[in-house]
Amino acid sequence: MKGILALLALVAAVTSMENFSGQQVLRILPANDEQVNIVRELENYEDLQLDFWQEPSVPERFIDIRVPFFSLQDVKVYLEFHNIQYSIMIPDLQTLLDEEKRDMKMGRAMENARSTDTFNYATYHTFDEINNFIDTLVAENPGFVSKIEIGKSYQNRPLNVLKFSTGANRPAFWIDTGIHSREWVTQASGLWFAKKIVNDFGRDQSLTATLNRMDILLEIVTNPDGYVYSHTTNRMWRKTRSPNSGSTCIGTDPNRNWDAGFGGGGSSSNPCTETYRGPSANSEPEVKSIVNYVKSHGNIKGFISIHSYSQMLLYPYGYTTARTPDNAELDSVAKVAVDALTSLYGTQYTYGSIISTIYQASGGTIDWTYNQGIKYSYSFELRDTGRYGFALPANQIIPTSEETWLGLTKIIEHTRDNL
Repeated sequence: MKGILALLALVAAVTSMENFSGQQVLRILPANDEQVNIVRELENYEDLQLDFWQEPSVPERFIDIRVPFFSLQDVKVYLEFHNIQYSIMIPDLQTLLDEEKRDMKMGRAMENARSTDTFNYATYHTFDEINNFIDTLVAENPGFVSKIEIGKSYQNRPLNVLKFSTGANRPAFWIDTGIHSREWVTQASGLWFAKKIVNDFGRDQSLTATLNRMDILLEIVTNPDGYVYSHTTNRMWRKTRSPNSGSTCIGTDPNRNWDAGFGGGGSSSNPCTETYRGPSANSEPEVKSIVNYVKSHGNIKGFISIHSYSQMLLYPYGYTTARTPDNAELDSVAKVAVDALTSLYGTQYTYGSIISTIYQASGGTIDWTYNQGIKYSYSFELRDTGRYGFALPANQIIPTSEETWLGLTKIIEHTRDNL
């Protein structure tokens, strides 16, 4: 009987997943400001149920939109009527997600998760699997690795941070992954980073020197409710899972919820959009917990928030065109980091301030951390540039992690050497 019940539960979980059959991701290239605004108008047609993977910004910068099957004809006719160039970037999203499921099933079959040495870093993992990994890593490395619970998510899941430390009262360097839940390659990279730090400490001269001077803090699942939902119900879920008063739409974009230009351009007041800013700054417990920890720590010197996709390394600001006082230094460090990243596999990254490189985004993480005095605040947008988007195949997890670590290391080294 128990076996039958377990099977029924599994079937229910599988069938409850949203199906994306026939859905396409269109890549749109507006030629001028008028066309940018015409594409932006599509966000107002809620019945189309469009999902902007890349937001409208400036002419001749791609806009990627996931379009449900029932809206495809209307959207294409709309674009063609306005002579706006577009191409089909992903012809059927569900095909990619089916491949992803097969890869995950195969990856788990190959894994022995009783040790972080036999853990499979080349597949995507659930929230529970990630937390088991965290506990195992801590148990394997007493006195060096510890777990800090900085708060709870809206649905009462732990917000766990790994702390790598060789002494008390040290300055720290913060890394977070997975603030947008569907960006699975980021959480997967966070797992790889954690093991890399453990493996290289005492062996790699630079990392050892870093950890002899400052701690590394790593939050692998920054948005756990959204991440669980992306595994159980909607693979393309981006936001948190908190309800919104007066609306049936759920969730807030946790990267528009910080108190840095909150409510400005590049964020939305509509709870049904992917960039909904929330009712107030720091309204989301996932954001507020980091805010409280950063303030209480008082000595965090570097902060990196890792996203996907676009292959970019970004620094403040996103909410204003004004340059930071440290713009020249931030840009110089970004170039060094990108050159190091590219040196491994030739992956091409662009870099610059958020607003000049990708689009305006108010209420963002690293604008807030920079304004808190954390000079070395950066955000990575990992692979790829759109062929797979948020459905990056698992066979790219390790190469992505390896190259990103090289760039990340350069920022960490610069922070260490300029404490």
